[in-house]
Amino acid sequence: MVASPFDPAPLGPLHLRNRLIKCATFEGRTPDALVTDELVEFHREVAAGGVAMSTVAYLAISPEGRTDRHQIWLRPEAAPGLRRLTDAIHSEGALAAAQIGHAGPVANPLSNRARALAPSRIPAPMGMAPSSMAVCRRPSLEEIGELLRTARRGARIAVDSGFDALELHFGHNYLASSFLSPLLNRRHDGYGGSVVARARFAREMAEAVREEVGDTVAVWAKLGMYDGVPGGLMPDDACEVARLLERDGHLDAFEPTAGSSLLNPMYLFHGDAPRREFAATFHGVLRWGLRAAGPVFLRRYPYSPAYLLPLARQLREAVSLPLILLGGVTDRPSMDLALAEGFDFVAMGRALLREPDLPLRIAADPSTRSLCTHCNQCMPTIYTQTRCPLREDSPQPREENATITA
Repeated sequence: MVASPFDPAPLGPLHLRNRLIKCATFEGRTPDALVTDELVEFHREVAAGGVAMSTVAYLAISPEGRTDRHQIWLRPEAAPGLRRLTDAIHSEGALAAAQIGHAGPVANPLSNRARALAPSRIPAPMGMAPSSMAVCRRPSLEEIGELLRTARRGARIAVDSGFDALELHFGHNYLASSFLSPLLNRRHDGYGGSVVARARFAREMAEAVREEVGDTVAVWAKLGMYDGVPGGLMPDDACEVARLLERDGHLDAFEPTAGSSLLNPMYLFHGDAPRREFAATFHGVLRWGLRAAGPVFLRRYPYSPAYLLPLARQLREAVSLPLILLGGVTDRPSMDLALAEGFDFVAMGRALLREPDLPLRIAADPSTRSLCTHCNQCMPTIYTQTRCPLREDSPQPREENATITA
């Protein structure tokens, strides 16, 4: 008998009140790279709306690992605010997850005032960087070791701040994902070449984090299945990476995802592509560049319920660990479909921006339909408080110059 999405369920050492998870989406509420009252309220409201767990995004393991300088990076100064945030989520009966990782080539070097990292020397496309930062820096073997130690420290800070779970970001061509990509990883040492070699950094990061935090918290990976670009990560290789990670025994679940924040972000965000609105958030040459490149960078993919299910099915066949289905889960039929196909949890994102209490209303009335229109007008707001512009009580945006993150 297929379980209900509102039945309690275990995830590693955790006991979730239901099978609904608020997925990690940029909140745009940390202008000083520290927790704010607005960020606390954002997640408290979602927790009160009925999800079992709310995921905070994105917590970088180091300052250059942020997509831009406004994002939180895991350091002692951030811990008191993070504790206040997790306490607020817990007060509503939900659990708190932290999405952690390193942005790698997705980092904006101009905003961070530090060169971006990538497995190989490639152009740094995020932001109009000066010549000294226009190319991503290739970390040495010693620097890779230091990155793993930094991941340990970041994981420890997150857990000590009250997070119940850690989501390792292995997707969207962030650093671990860029190592997985044959397009971006041209190394000839033990971290490049075969699938096993390209998976080494992700496997070592999972091992480092698990060794640091033990079995007291859940740890899962947001794993890219397909970059959406020629020469990038393909599903067959992604499934092999997942089998290696499962065999290592450091993870409790996978959350399959897709798309490249560098080259094809809309492969994750199916629906309308708000090119004009996205460009309008920038100034000068960046605005002109986005207008010109919009049809290539922000492609249109038709929306359908559970649109990542075809990719996710391949992962379901490859591994036995619990899976979290992401992408187009906005109503009871899509939730039931996920569970019927062998997925253990579902993740919700854009629909909760419009209606944070949608889970409670679906539980009360299974015929409830989300008001989300998949217009993706929320995407250009990630720099100035992520919100649904169609929501009547949507917060007023902050006034600041945008920097490219996706």
